[in-house]
Amino acid sequence: MGESEERLEENRSIWIGTSNRGFGKLAMNELSRLFGKVKTQSLSPGDVYRFEVDMPRDEALEKIRGNVPIFLRHLQPVDRWLEAPRTVEEALVSIAESIAEAGLPLKGRKVAVQARKAEGATAPIADVAPVDVKRTIDAVLEETYGAIPTVQDMEFIISVYLTRASTYIGWSQPEENLSTWSGGAVHFHKENGDISRAKFKLMEAELVFGLDFGDYHSALDLGAAPGGWSSFLLEKGLRVTAVDPAELHPALLRESGLTYLRKNAADVEFPADEFDLLVCDMSWDPVKMAELVKRLLPSVSADGLILTTVKLLHGKAFATLREVESVLEPAATLVNARQLFHNREEITCLWRKKPS
Repeated sequence: MGESEERLEENRSIWIGTSNRGFGKLAMNELSRLFGKVKTQSLSPGDVYRFEVDMPRDEALEKIRGNVPIFLRHLQPVDRWLEAPRTVEEALVSIAESIAEAGLPLKGRKVAVQARKAEGATAPIADVAPVDVKRTIDAVLEETYGAIPTVQDMEFIISVYLTRASTYIGWSQPEENLSTWSGGAVHFHKENGDISRAKFKLMEAELVFGLDFGDYHSALDLGAAPGGWSSFLLEKGLRVTAVDPAELHPALLRESGLTYLRKNAADVEFPADEFDLLVCDMSWDPVKMAELVKRLLPSVSADGLILTTVKLLHGKAFATLREVESVLEPAATLVNARQLFHNREEITCLWRKKPS
């Protein structure tokens, strides 16, 4: 069996994109608008897809990173692809040979191997365990390259995606993949005392948007109950004012840094410049949410940060975001919008308050 092959022409690049289930077509639409002409192919019902652009890899990557599609969670370059193997052993051997022959600059570098396979793949791919792919490549990394296999704090990533028809292999620096997690699937460990998994959305937003909430001092949390976001911000050392007519988790009420207002967000008022961070994760109509946030923006200091989730209640994702933006734009600038792994029927938006 050989590579089917060969390496890409200089003016062409192939990628594997991953989105949340049900949102792959939206990502592919965004890529088409970004590049004009894109060849796409679904690889898995889990919204993993191959796309090809008539542009060199570095140029295409710069274009994507300069305007990351909202619904593109993870990006993998394709540097080699192999024909479908006849056996599991043949799959592992061919992957090892392809990596060994690539001549990668890996000596002394920390390298992570991230292997995945398409949902519903048939034998022999169905019998290939991603952990065995990792072990196979790790051996090549140590014996051929003198590299250091790792799963975190990596300097380089080797990605493998297996389908019924092909095995796709790519190598990249972590930032080129849009996420250091395999497939962009960010998994946090739920600890004793965690109030809700909604906390994970805020933790992931911190990673994806390159933030450190510990740099802020005073936060307003709208629609706070049961308190997952408030608890995380308190852990980061902020003073938090939580607003919600529903009850907060009893454990939060013992926190000295918390002020709890059991009211509707429409019924509260705060002094100007009271907060340098406002967060809102309301399961509510997105335009009404935006109007509530806008009403309270005077209480956020100039250049303060606003983080909101926008619920996609009617299936019109881009139109919904434009409506929300039209409400907030006079007072706040949309810095970034992404659908995170921990989002479901929603996206997470980062805003910056405009100076008065």
